[in-house]
Amino acid sequence: MVSKLIKIATEEFEQKMAECGHNWNTQQLTTELAEQVREGLQESFSHACRTAYKRFLEHYDLREPRIKWQGQVLRFKAVSTKTFLTSFGKIPIDRSLYQADTGGPSYVPLDHLWDMDGHFATEDIRQAVCFAMAHMTAQEAEHLLRLCSLFKPSATAIKHIAEKVSQEIEPHRETLDTQVRSHFKAPDPTQVLVASMDGANVLLREPGARRGRPCERPRADAAESKNATYKNAMVGAISFYGAVKDSEKSPERLRSSYSAQMPEDRAVRFKQDFERQLDVLNATLDSDVIKVFLCDGHRALWHYADHNERFDDYEKLVDFCHTQEHLSKAAEALFGKNSAEGTRWYSRYTTKLLELDAGAESVLRSIDYHRRTRRLSKNRRKDVATERTFFRRNQHRMRYAYFRRRGLPIGSGPVEAACKSIVKTRLCRSGMRWSREGGQRILNFRCYVKSSQWNEFWDAYRNLQQSA
Repeated sequence: MVSKLIKIATEEFEQKMAECGHNWNTQQLTTELAEQVREGLQESFSHACRTAYKRFLEHYDLREPRIKWQGQVLRFKAVSTKTFLTSFGKIPIDRSLYQADTGGPSYVPLDHLWDMDGHFATEDIRQAVCFAMAHMTAQEAEHLLRLCSLFKPSATAIKHIAEKVSQEIEPHRETLDTQVRSHFKAPDPTQVLVASMDGANVLLREPGARRGRPCERPRADAAESKNATYKNAMVGAISFYGAVKDSEKSPERLRSSYSAQMPEDRAVRFKQDFERQLDVLNATLDSDVIKVFLCDGHRALWHYADHNERFDDYEKLVDFCHTQEHLSKAAEALFGKNSAEGTRWYSRYTTKLLELDAGAESVLRSIDYHRRTRRLSKNRRKDVATERTFFRRNQHRMRYAYFRRRGLPIGSGPVEAACKSIVKTRLCRSGMRWSREGGQRILNFRCYVKSSQWNEFWDAYRNLQQSA
């Protein structure tokens, strides 16, 4: 077989190359000649590979009058030609089609032999397309693949391939995800595990109220805007940290693993996936690893963490950058916007939060003092009350000095960055509106990419296909 393939491919390459180079002027090297030769070699190579691959596959086709399949006797009905997209380009393959005398679905043995049941694109093409869709639109992927590959799928074909892969994965998503995460090993030397979650708004293609500043005058597309609404997608990050390096103030982040879910009521699916991922990754940790739950001040997130027993052995902390934002708002409400006194107060109490164990209590006392002694407008008093409530409610989660002395992280940077890199960068480009199913397809792919687990994911998908 190999000898036949070599002969077929060589003969086809020579013939095609001769056709391509018939009118070339090779007396002197020019830019035009170099381009002609490059295109000729590429076209000839692609043609030779397609021809040899076609002969190779068709050699294994059955041409029996009847066969047995899954306890049924199937009879030969016809030779059906199907065009497959391979890494060498499109190849029409002649395959024998079988069916039971009583009717029902047809069976193509050749498709089954090389795991192409229900597919028109080979496995390597599917992987390339799904990886591309994790980073760019179908139109951009089409343009990129036309520039740098021998196969040139259309944007429509790219969408269909990604959708088909996603449909095959979805019924087995939990099993597949657990299998992928099981390959994740805690980096050495991990000293801290940090679990974080946050949300990012995504524009959905469904009716609902539009957020943002109301229109100042009627707009022609006002009716159309009713068919789109922003909802909150959830992102989770599980990060592994080492020790604090010399001259650094925070520990080194070694690696992160991410999960994301399109908007849903109460984030039920997201929490299940996040907890399952935590269970898998926790199993890889030494018993002395410190575990931290670190988020912004959103009350729903802390209600979830405080009432979930799996986080009972986690130390809990409000993200320091988020606390700084509230401290800045408190300074503005107490002293006025851009005031020198407010700037000094903000700087002083930022330092106290970082250096004093009772930093949050100090902030509260200062807020109460200035609220009593300063003449504030009604709106500013309301703003001060809001910020005071934040510090009062979260003061037991603001042990920044204690965390820093122990070399623990105090910022939820990984999940904040993940909201941008996983959700915003891909799903929130100009003019994009998403169905929940279509958006989830992209988020699943991007999480594996950003978690550096794409190869493990595709191996699990390949195993799923072979066992089907």
